[in-house]
This record gives sequence, structure tokens and C-alpha cells, in this order.
Amino acid sequence: MSSLPFYDAVTQDFDDVNALIMRQLHSRVPLVEKIGHYIISAGGKRLRPLVVLLSARACGLEDARQHSLAAIIEFLHTATLLHDDVVDISDQRRGRSTANSLWGNAPSVLVGDFLYSRAFEMMVELGDMQIMRVLANATNVIAEGEVLQLSKVRDASTDEATYMEVIRSKTAMLFEASTHSAGLLAGAEAAQTEALRGYGNALGIAFQLVDDVLDYNGDAQAMGKNVGDDLAEGKPTLPLIYTMREGTAEQAALVRKAIQKGGIDDIQAIQQAVRECGGLEYTSRLAREQSEEAVRLLQSLPPSIYRDSLEQLARFAVERAY
Repeated sequence: MSSLPFYDAVTQDFDDVNALIMRQLHSRVPLVEKIGHYIISAGGKRLRPLVVLLSARACGLEDARQHSLAAIIEFLHTATLLHDDVVDISDQRRGRSTANSLWGNAPSVLVGDFLYSRAFEMMVELGDMQIMRVLANATNVIAEGEVLQLSKVRDASTDEATYMEVIRSKTAMLFEASTHSAGLLAGAEAAQTEALRGYGNALGIAFQLVDDVLDYNGDAQAMGKNVGDDLAEGKPTLPLIYTMREGTAEQAALVRKAIQKGGIDDIQAIQQAVRECGGLEYTSRLAREQSEEAVRLLQSLPPSIYRDSLEQLARFAVERAY
């Protein structure tokens, strides 16, 4: 799956999950399969199914139900990506054209709906009401997070608490649901399941905080998106919020104007401002704290290569450059 070491413990599981995903993409409507295969084959890090597999294995689960759960999570995530790209009017994701730029908004939204409903069909087959409750709640919270973020676009008065609510809902929630449901599926002790839930939340927050740092100092080719994309869309992320709060009057005014206007006309000046006033370091520090919390929570699990891989993943979240 990847050269990154934390995938190694579940290589065969990943192959089984990928095969299951392709089988579950079947549809009597050719365009559904075409768009579904396109977006799924874009790959990415597949982190959410990864944490399902590692969490389930870490709790001793050995049967194929974890493959179903990992595929369900990937379908939910892919559905949100299809809808996100329509909402954000994005034309590139992971270094290639988005589905909406190739087929239009309507097919992209509808195939996203298909993936959501296929995921819930697969949940019914798992037959675990606790897991359905966790995943149904997660999809609800994610949708609320999307709407909250949309309501704050070009709003330069957005504060840190609101930003954190957005990323907990939009990004961390599905990581949390992945690890939480894996613990439930494995029949783990309540304390271990709760530790996994907390691990997923902390991991997701750490990933999003680092993404927001990389939006100002990352490598566009490695990330598969352009530096400054969030600013171009008028999204007030934490480095910008910190700069408006802690920077000089001139720095704050520069950022405030850029958020309200959207676009990246002043991207170089803004990159310099968020760096000089400490916005990137502040955001990175919060990410490291979340990573450390994730590692701490793993101590509730018995020692195994799977727990070690979850720890490596938590550290990778804040050390990566893409």
C-alpha cells in the first residue's frame, strides 16, 4: 500500500479491503461505477481504513468483518470528498482533476449520495447497532461541520474556538468514528474502546492542524493541491486567526482583507506574516500536543505491532511534509 512503515502490519488486509471496495462499487448505472472507480482509484493515504484495520487488530479481531468496516469508512470519506469538491468548486484533488470538473456537479453529488447509501447497506449487513449508531452520528456531525465551515467562509471574525469546532466535526470525527467502531467491532473492553475513540479524535485534529500549516509552507506537488488553496477560498484557518489576534496591526489588516476578499493576490506577504508572528509555530505546537495525547491513549492497549503502528502514525501526523 505504501512505503510508510505503519502500513506493513496490515498489507494483506489492505489488499482484501481494496478488493471489497471494487466489488461494492457495482451499479446498474454505468456512470455511477465510472465516477466511483475514478474517485476511489485516486488513492491518497487511505488513513481512515488504515486506523480501522490497525485498531481492530490491536484489539485481537481476526475475522473479515474489519475489512467491511474499513470499506464502509472509505465510502463515507469518499462521499464527503465528492461533496466537498462541489461545495468548494475545486478542480484538483491529489494532483488530478476532481470528479465535478470532469463530469459536473450534479453527477458528483449524486454519486456521493450513492456511496453514502452503499456504506449504510454494508453497515446493515454487519448487523451491529452500536456501530450503526456511531457511524450515523458521525455522518451527521460531519455534515454540520461542513455547513459551519461554509457559514464562516470570508468571515474574518472567526475565532479559534469556532475553528476547532469545525475541524473536530469535519476531519477528526471520521477518524474518531473509525477507531471507536473498530474497538466495538472487536468487542474490546470499554476502557480500550474509549481510548481508541480518543486516539482517533486527537489524530484527526493533529492531521488537520498540520494540513493548515502546510497550506503556507508545503510542497504543492507532494500535497497534490496548491499552496494557499484555503486562503483562496476565504477559509479562516488557525495560522490566519492567530496572525489576526497576535500579529501587528498591519499583519492583521493584511490577513483580514485577504480572508474577506478571497484569492491569493497577497499570498507571499501573508506567508511572511504568519511565519513572522508565530502563527505556523503555534499551530504546529498544538498539533504536537494532540499527537502526544494520541500516543498516551494507546498505552491502554496491549503491546503489539498494531499498537506500535498506531503510534508511528500519530508521530507521522506531525512530522510529515505532505
